[in-house]
Amino acid sequence: MIRSMYIYLVFSKTGTWLSRILKFFVKTKYVHVSIALDEDLSKMYSFGRVNPDNPFSGGFVEESFSTGVYKKNRNCECIVYRIKITAEQHQLLEEEINAFLAKQESLRYNFIGLFTAGMKIKLKRERYYFCSQFVSELLIKINVLNDNNPPEMIRPTDLLTIETKEIVYQGFVWDYGSAMRQAISSN
Repeated sequence: MIRSMYIYLVFSKTGTWLSRILKFFVKTKYVHVSIALDEDLSKMYSFGRVNPDNPFSGGFVEESFSTGVYKKNRNCECIVYRIKITAEQHQLLEEEINAFLAKQESLRYNFIGLFTAGMKIKLKRERYYFCSQFVSELLIKINVLNDNNPPEMIRPTDLLTIETKEIVYQGFVWDYGSAMRQAISSN
């Protein structure tokens, strides 16, 4: 029997200047996406601000709702989805994330690619990623996302087309933990 597990996609509206610009151009509320291996979301992985006070210090980040940009702006809104995967897919995903962690210092935020993707111009840059490029690359590698577009062309809204996702939570990031505890206690 194949044991099933879950991964979590966290779409958020962080309120940073970059997210406000992106929201204007892409006409969607949630312009940032992270991936997590556990429901508590204590470790989410993405590409974003390394230093929450410096918009130009972007790279591979380990996020949580109690640190970084989320701590700085407690009124961030999010929507959390879970996706059922096999133990083998989960193991592969962990290995891929660990590979990113091992080279974290050499990875940078793909500001240029973010805008070329918006203009539908494909631009692949080694060691440079934006959030949905990173998450989609992982999801393609574990066979969760079957998109004809390369990761450098995938926007957060494109990830909403994953049919196997289930909504877990929608609201403010500061209320996620209590909402999950309440959901568990009511079951």
